[in-house]
Amino acid sequence: MHPQRKKRLALILLLLAGVGIAVALALSALQQNINLFYTPSEIAAGHAPEQARIRAGGMVVAGSVERSRETLDVRFAVTDGNEQVIIAYSGILPDLFREGQGIVALGRLNEERVLVADEVLAKHDEEYMPPEVAQALEKVKHVKVENAPAAPN
Repeated sequence: MHPQRKKRLALILLLLAGVGIAVALALSALQQNINLFYTPSEIAAGHAPEQARIRAGGMVVAGSVERSRETLDVRFAVTDGNEQVIIAYSGILPDLFREGQGIVALGRLNEERVLVADEVLAKHDEEYMPPEVAQALEKVKHVKVENAPAAPN
């Protein structure tokens, strides 16, 4: 082999190795920043991983909001119409947060399967619902209809 060919082959191999390393680093960074959405039913079934940052959403259960008198800590339940999950949050809730409204919370599940949220997002107006929450509620509605007993004749 000529020395010129060896240099060209070494340069190509070095370039391919560099591109491979760059792609691997980019994929690793993206994997760490992915926030997967889980419904309360999926969390209750154990599909959501513990200690991984996730998004969970649904409707705030009426009568479930418990506020601390001394701190900004609040606990509330969220439902998709089938199951409920408890969300613990420390901070100021959005102005639009209230019982019976759709929300999305970002955080990590602890050992008791309580979502310890570091961010809570509330819907914008009367008509808006986060797309993930709307899809989850629609999916639960279809499951309930399919699994409903047949009406007696």
